Amino acid sequence: MIEIERKFLVNSMSFKTAAFKETRIIQGYLNSNKQRAVRVRFKGDVGYLTIKGKSSKNGLSRFEWEKEIPKSEAENLLKLCESGVIDKMRYEVKVGKHIFEVDEFFGDNEGLFIAEVELKSENEAFEKPEWLGKEVSGQIKYYNSQLSKQPYNTWKS
Repeated sequence: MIEIERKFLVNSMSFKTAAFKETRIIQGYLNSNKQRAVRVRFKGDVGYLTIKGKSSKNGLSRFEWEKEIPKSEAENLLKLCESGVIDKMRYEVKVGKHIFEVDEFFGDNEGLFIAEVELKSENEAFEKPEWLGKEVSGQIKYYNSQLSKQPYNTWKS
């Protein structure tokens, strides 16, 4: 399946009061090169294995495959991951016809907030809430696979 999403920084915490769901996410990468990323993730207590392909030139779309896996398998696979585990809280916020996923990062990425919205096409219009900041779609340093290698606290000014 092709995933089409746009990423933005967040300029206010007001999204938290509008969130209808919060989920803690812990994830690591078995492979995080530019051609493909293989991720192991816990969303709450549920394990997932995800493969993401190379992004399109504009950074808005890429192949994604995901499968739920048993908790014990996810725990074992996390032990095999590259260094740099991602720890974040995901807030889901409905804005117009779309649901924004806003990630608040912890650990070495503390202070970083990224909002994503999935679209049906690269040109699909969507309502932009007041807390949505600068667009960072296609900027590799904001990909979770890169944040695990070069965390936010090593490059923020």
